[in-house]
Amino acid sequence: MPVKLLRTPTAGRRHHLPVLHLVPGLLLLLLSRSASASASTVVTRLPGFDGPLPFYLETGYVGVEEETGTELFYYFVESERSPGTDPVILWLTGGPGCSGFSGMVFEVGPINFVLAPYNGSLPQLVSNPYSWSKIASIIFLDSPVGSGFSYARDPKGYDVGDISSSSQVVTFLKKWFSDHPRYISNPFYLGGSSYAGKMIPVIAQYISQGNEQRRQPEINLKGYLVGNPITGSAFDDFNTKIPYAHGVGIISDQLYEAAMASCDGDYVTSVTKMCAGVLNTIQKAHF
Repeated sequence: MPVKLLRTPTAGRRHHLPVLHLVPGLLLLLLSRSASASASTVVTRLPGFDGPLPFYLETGYVGVEEETGTELFYYFVESERSPGTDPVILWLTGGPGCSGFSGMVFEVGPINFVLAPYNGSLPQLVSNPYSWSKIASIIFLDSPVGSGFSYARDPKGYDVGDISSSSQVVTFLKKWFSDHPRYISNPFYLGGSSYAGKMIPVIAQYISQGNEQRRQPEINLKGYLVGNPITGSAFDDFNTKIPYAHGVGIISDQLYEAAMASCDGDYVTSVTKMCAGVLNTIQKAHF
């Protein structure tokens, strides 16, 4: 099936904070560890949030690797509009190794921290009026293993790369949809920020191939979206930074023209002394 690529300006790496240092009570409440392949808990209250939650929140584990005992932890927020027909989104936060909780409170989820100087008390949480859960159900996943509360019983389970981690996400999705069959016909989208820009296209390809081969359950994949994505060093490094900086007026015409003339459009591997000097000037002054 054709896969649509959309881009969205979600928050960048600066939000990938060590959540355990922020609200240990909150995360201990959400933790629902079980030795079974799939276990879930409905959460109705959170420390720091005034009153019962105004949205449906489910947390749990899904086993994705039997040999190493790998379990991926998730937070599922149901759409506040029409969960029976609204899209379902899987959201991966960057890193690699950032918890899905970061995406839930800092990016597209239904709650935000109250921004205030830390005084030693429990941080306060409030509803996010711009949450994507107003019109979609969202699965925030702790992936790869070792992120957030995801874990493996065998230390070898932590030795995963982008490809094997992407395969584990597909396994997670198939098991999750099997456990939640009421969402299987909903439009499904993959989404994520930062490092997820590497993972999301691979996961989309795996799902598409599985659907073409009629592997069950078939996931109703409609597209994917990435915010502030990592793609590859040749693109994410100066080869795109320099033209972008010039295009939005961060560097002058003179600096840009000097870089073009001395580096011949290659701002990553060019080793001429003149090119290095121009790039050093740009780096010190603007980046």
